[in-house]
Amino acid sequence: SLCLFSKRYQFMFTPANTTRRPLDLTSSAFLVIAFLTGTAGALQLPTLSLFLSSEVQARPFLVGMFYTGSAVIGIVVSQMLATRSDRQGDRKSLIFVCCLLGALACMLFAWNRNYFILLFIGVLLSSFGSTANPQLFALAREHADKTGREAAMFSSILRAQISLAWVVGPPIAFALALGFGFTTMYLTAAVVFILCGILVKLFLPSMPKAVEKTTSTLESPRRNRRDTLLLFVACTLMWTCNGIYLINMPLYLVHELHLPEKLAGIMMGVAAGLEIPVMLIAGYVAKRFGKRFLMRLAVASGLLFFGGLLVLDGEIALLALQALNAIFIGILAGIGMLYFQDLMPGQAGAATTLFTNTTRVGWIISGSLAGIVAEIWNYHAVFFFALLMIVGSIYCMWRIKDA
Repeated sequence: SLCLFSKRYQFMFTPANTTRRPLDLTSSAFLVIAFLTGTAGALQLPTLSLFLSSEVQARPFLVGMFYTGSAVIGIVVSQMLATRSDRQGDRKSLIFVCCLLGALACMLFAWNRNYFILLFIGVLLSSFGSTANPQLFALAREHADKTGREAAMFSSILRAQISLAWVVGPPIAFALALGFGFTTMYLTAAVVFILCGILVKLFLPSMPKAVEKTTSTLESPRRNRRDTLLLFVACTLMWTCNGIYLINMPLYLVHELHLPEKLAGIMMGVAAGLEIPVMLIAGYVAKRFGKRFLMRLAVASGLLFFGGLLVLDGEIALLALQALNAIFIGILAGIGMLYFQDLMPGQAGAATTLFTNTTRVGWIISGSLAGIVAEIWNYHAVFFFALLMIVGSIYCMWRIKDA
């Protein structure tokens, strides 16, 4: 699959006046590293709650607090590094260091079982490791701009690598954790991070910042700041809805619809698989239709998807709804980041991290909201609140003016 994406990338980004060009190792390295960083995350996150409850012996409340603390620390670390990377320094060096710290975090999780050490030290190191991904996308945007490539398609293909990693990563994570133990699983993730660091050091381009241009470049127009805030709120609400769905859906299927437990996994796998072509198509047509139009298409699909969840309860119908879910998340994940970068010229790192932080804030809100609503009413009622937030995101997207 990586080779196919690489060949497709070479075809689509070859300038019209060039009939033939050698294989671009730098672009191929971006694809491989994106897949590996996605795999490193996909090996850890799906089994985290199981690890905390079974290995660390944490109570359900402490498991929830761990997710909240992880999100808060991640936001602080990633935003701090993003601001620094936009003003000074080379992203390549930062990505390399983040990969090494991510590997250290995995080794700490492999051998330590103290809740508070994992929360404060492990999560801090993990936050640096997860920051490698948005910084990779920021460097990819700068590389595309410098070499005259089409940034939207390049970024969409990179984002598709993350989705591909999440198709194969969780099954491998559960197989390693349940078959060989969590120590083996986390050490495998550490090896992936180390491999990423080696590839970053050998193949990614070094693009130091020009200090004399910093002041003028980092200042965005006032209208862009307003639109950026609206986009931040819209994306946060959309990611909150996605978090509510991922948290609530398995419990809703089993406890209220009395459907097989495996259906939730099938639904998520189908959605992840469909997201890949959605991302590629969105990247291909972004220049023609515009990013604002595609983001509006995403929220419209989200409205239909969560509306469908409220009225449909059959297995076939729920599986069919995953097409709308794939459009919703595929465009949001692939185009949303590029829209932030367009609204924040010269601040690729801050823009990419700001988009990433909408995911983290969404998880903070969704984790609390899903539990409270389900506790007071039921799992079905949670989707009403998701639908209301989709309406809010539609309002924000329609307030953003065309560039």
